Amino acid sequence: MIRTLLVRGLLVGLLAGLVAGGFAFLAGEPHIDSAIALEEAAAAAAPTDGAPDPHSHEAGTPAEHDHGEGAVVGRPVQRAGLFLATGLYGVAVGGVFALVFAGLRGRVGPRSEPLLAIAAAATAFGAIVLIPFLKYPANPPAVGDPETIDARTLLYVVMVAVGLASVAIGVAAARRVTVQEVWARGLVGGVCFLVPVVAAWVLLPAVDEVPAGFPASLLWDFRVASLGTQLVFWAAFGALFALAGERAKARVG
Repeated sequence: MIRTLLVRGLLVGLLAGLVAGGFAFLAGEPHIDSAIALEEAAAAAAPTDGAPDPHSHEAGTPAEHDHGEGAVVGRPVQRAGLFLATGLYGVAVGGVFALVFAGLRGRVGPRSEPLLAIAAAATAFGAIVLIPFLKYPANPPAVGDPETIDARTLLYVVMVAVGLASVAIGVAAARRVTVQEVWARGLVGGVCFLVPVVAAWVLLPAVDEVPAGFPASLLWDFRVASLGTQLVFWAAFGALFALAGERAKARVG
């Protein structure tokens, strides 16, 4: 059964990744192009007397930021690679999800496998996407200091770990409640879930490296598109995984 679930997860993940890639291509690529245009315009207008360019990794090397046809990997290749990246992401997530789903069946969540698949996908979206995003939202090109990328990546990974741990804590706490009322279990689980999340939001350092004058509308649109891509992926994945499970059950029946 685990092998069947794993194959299902891999195939569904690939399909959901391609769907998310299509959304990212339509909703996100125009904002990336706009951000790259701003970055290259700032590099072109940078002083040539040796003063450092705030948008360059090193002073006097604006060519390193060329995202267009002269880049090491041009924009047309990057756009094509978008589907490869989202497809591989979907395959990796699908495999892990299938293994976790196999462990959850009959132990946690709804007894119905389609409902469990949807609930698990929604929980995963909240834990590994929404919680980190609310603290450290995605930024387009030209936003962020290259020297802090390692620190920012580490902080984001910490928030992902906090989200996953918070879900585990909330589920464990809800299962330990002895009363039968569903609302009581939900309340206890919700509180135990929120405590570490809120603590992490408060205690972890903020990251605000948006340069002065960067268009707020472009930043907002890019972040909405980024979050929307993840929402589309997890919604498609949960629905397709549930549908595949229902069809498999019908064939067996």
